[in-house]
Amino acid sequence: MTPGGKPAPQFSWPAALCESVRHLPDTSCVWVALSGGLDSVLLLHLVSHCLGSDRNVAAIHVNHQLQRNADETERFCRDLCKSVGIPLTVERVTVSAKAADESTTGGIEEAARHARYDVFKRILAPGHLMLMAHHGDDQAETVLFRLLRGSGVAGLAGMPSSRPLGLGELHRPFLAFSRQQIYGWAQQAGLVWVEDPSNTDQKYDRNFLRHSVIPLLKSRWPSLIKRLGHSARACRDQQELAASLARIHYDLVSGGEGRLKISQMLSLSLAEQKNLVHWWIARSGYRCPAVANWQQVLDDLMCSAEDKEPELRGDGFSLRRFHGWLYLVPEQPGDLPVPQSLIPGHSVQIGPWRFTLAATATASDGPPPIRISTRQGGERIRTRPDGPSKPLKKWLQEQHVPPWERARIPLLFEGPEGGGELVAVGDLWLSGKYCGEAPAAGWRIVVEREFD
Repeated sequence: MTPGGKPAPQFSWPAALCESVRHLPDTSCVWVALSGGLDSVLLLHLVSHCLGSDRNVAAIHVNHQLQRNADETERFCRDLCKSVGIPLTVERVTVSAKAADESTTGGIEEAARHARYDVFKRILAPGHLMLMAHHGDDQAETVLFRLLRGSGVAGLAGMPSSRPLGLGELHRPFLAFSRQQIYGWAQQAGLVWVEDPSNTDQKYDRNFLRHSVIPLLKSRWPSLIKRLGHSARACRDQQELAASLARIHYDLVSGGEGRLKISQMLSLSLAEQKNLVHWWIARSGYRCPAVANWQQVLDDLMCSAEDKEPELRGDGFSLRRFHGWLYLVPEQPGDLPVPQSLIPGHSVQIGPWRFTLAATATASDGPPPIRISTRQGGERIRTRPDGPSKPLKKWLQEQHVPPWERARIPLLFEGPEGGGELVAVGDLWLSGKYCGEAPAAGWRIVVEREFD
């Protein structure tokens, strides 16, 4: 490596390598995920050479604090970025002890990966790209690893060359190249990188595949990496077709409120039901749980007796049935929102609900004292000014509000804390005093709700 951290002056960047980044979408910022290893160091230099004068380029290094040389690697990344004139952001993360205890099953690797991607999602703004240096050998390892775990078409599709990530996009420009090609180019350029000592530890599944299984397979089938890449692309084509079919079925059976009509789902085949549920879970941002018998699970969810409450739990969500609909219910934090006031000009967001108090042309007095809270028990609702009141609990049941939502739906009261008149129940009901073209109170309450 030449002084200043730049490639040797006699090195000529291969056209194929340059094209891998020059065809990227024209965006406001290109981030390089820099681990300090061979692949990401080459990617950083490539982006600096090909895009540095035309794009806003930055690098991100995530220090997982797992290896003895973690701080040394961080310093290396800082020095490298300084030498090539690319700003670097460093994020330190802590991987849970529980995941570390499960390291023989890949738990620590998976936990570190999730922590890394959480950082990427957080820093990506709209119009930003995140570049990662995964190559063809990484893709082969991913496909084999998922095959051994019993993955379906979606898993065997491997890593996509691009996908949405947070508010931006993730791109992998090196997937068409082998590890050997990457190494050869880095050596020709005279680059220096940091070796991760854990990369040779075969107690990790991926390292075992990399060092023991794949070399053996390549000795018999030299074109293994290319063939697995072809298989991954074929599976990705099938996955895209399955996703298109799921979107069609979703439009047919969705109530438009993050739920599926069970009677209409029953008209689909088992394969179509599974495909729709898998797509629905992934579209909602969750990982589909490993299920040994999907037919049994779907039968329980959709066909069990009405007095039963079947449920499929996943990581961060559950699928639940209520009144003929299937719901995807996110896990809720334990703490309910504390009571707060609704002030003109300031929207209040509680979960998917947003409330705004606005004056109308007929407003003659100051804003009414509107308080937001949740059910405490004993509330009553009067839906018509001249009608009788009834227990809110009974009214919610009559409106077929799912049980898990009843305790969390925001309630709006007019009056002091501990009393007052109920004037709104989430987005389900709003008193005539505060709605319509000419609300009686002279003030309008605007209620909005976001649906998946």
